[in-house]
Amino acid sequence: MKQSGTSALLEGAVQELASDVVSALRSGGHMRAEGTAVTGEAEHGVASAAVRVVGADVLLPHVLLHTSPTPGELTLFRESVAAYPPRPGAGGTVAWSHWAMTRVLRRFETDVPVSGEPDTAWLDEAGWQHLTHQLAVLAPLARPGEDCAVIRVAKGRPVDVARGFVRAVRRRDWRQAAGAGRWLTMLPGVPDTLGLDAGLDFVDLMGGQDPRVALQLQAARLMRQGAFV
Repeated sequence: MKQSGTSALLEGAVQELASDVVSALRSGGHMRAEGTAVTGEAEHGVASAAVRVVGADVLLPHVLLHTSPTPGELTLFRESVAAYPPRPGAGGTVAWSHWAMTRVLRRFETDVPVSGEPDTAWLDEAGWQHLTHQLAVLAPLARPGEDCAVIRVAKGRPVDVARGFVRAVRRRDWRQAAGAGRWLTMLPGVPDTLGLDAGLDFVDLMGGQDPRVALQLQAARLMRQGAFV
């Protein structure tokens, strides 16, 4: 029961944080100050864990819109990076998500050490379904002007990601569809027949009430409009 309650509390915090990020992306402003104002150890732990789940996208409004995070935002983000390092043998998405967080933190705090890129061997030979699933999890890496091994893998397989996007829409997996759609906005060679803009609008209509879906869609729209790092 306690674990179930903790999971529900974390999910609520993640949804609230993602909603704050969406609001900041839409308004060009900062996230609500109360979003990072925690008053006790338990609340602080949940807030830190929520930052880890949302990942590098917590600071995405500042990256895309060229604003500066508040000290409170940076402190919580930094603490989350330190509190949740990848464990030995962690999967590729865990390692890359952590790498993305350290990379974006270094944009605002130049003394932050960033380790070398994790490998992509687990992605190089992945089938298109698995590739799309993994890229959707790693959607915070999909930022224009950036370069890393995961981005290079994605750029080499735009048709596979497009197929994965269509499959996710048909399966009504709106989070995966939104993440894949975000990648497709920055990949060269995406088939015109995909109708990406209409597809993103449909995902928004059907799943946009989920803040984590809305976050990916708003990021995709900003990138389509020319926002870049």
